[in-house]
Amino acid sequence: MLGLGVSQAALALFVAVLPICGWVIYTDLKFMKIRNVAVLALIAVFAVAGFLVLPFEVWMWRWVHLPVILVIGLLLNIALGVGMGDVKFAAAAAPFFSSEPGRVMLAIVLLQGCLILAFVAHRIARAIPAVRAATPDWASWGHKKFPFGLVLVGTLLTYLGLIAAIT
Repeated sequence: MLGLGVSQAALALFVAVLPICGWVIYTDLKFMKIRNVAVLALIAVFAVAGFLVLPFEVWMWRWVHLPVILVIGLLLNIALGVGMGDVKFAAAAAPFFSSEPGRVMLAIVLLQGCLILAFVAHRIARAIPAVRAATPDWASWGHKKFPFGLVLVGTLLTYLGLIAAIT
């Protein structure tokens, strides 16, 4: 609608989702929860900002990503116990990603890289006494599960940032 190029659209979406992503990181670390209101906010950003910065046909087709990822996530929840907050956030983030094969591969590689980096960073941070002392009530420090929202946020922001930078 605004006639932006791919990189400009990705940058606009990056800026629009950044506060939501920061909130998701905080709530996932502190409570091991991704709030439904954060998921709804992410969907609302795509509905409004996506409509403004993406070509209409692209924007419309990307809505298909949401239910597809939601169904896959539900199956992963049932089979492997993946958290529903993670499932809902992944589904809400899905429309921000292109379905072009090269971009899908980029997203998969980023997801893998963010998983490794987030896991290592979380484990290092929780082993540092000063960090634990500053955040003693954060559920993720002692929880048996890993706050996967870190991975999902990292993947979304890195993807949008790379698309903004390389196109």
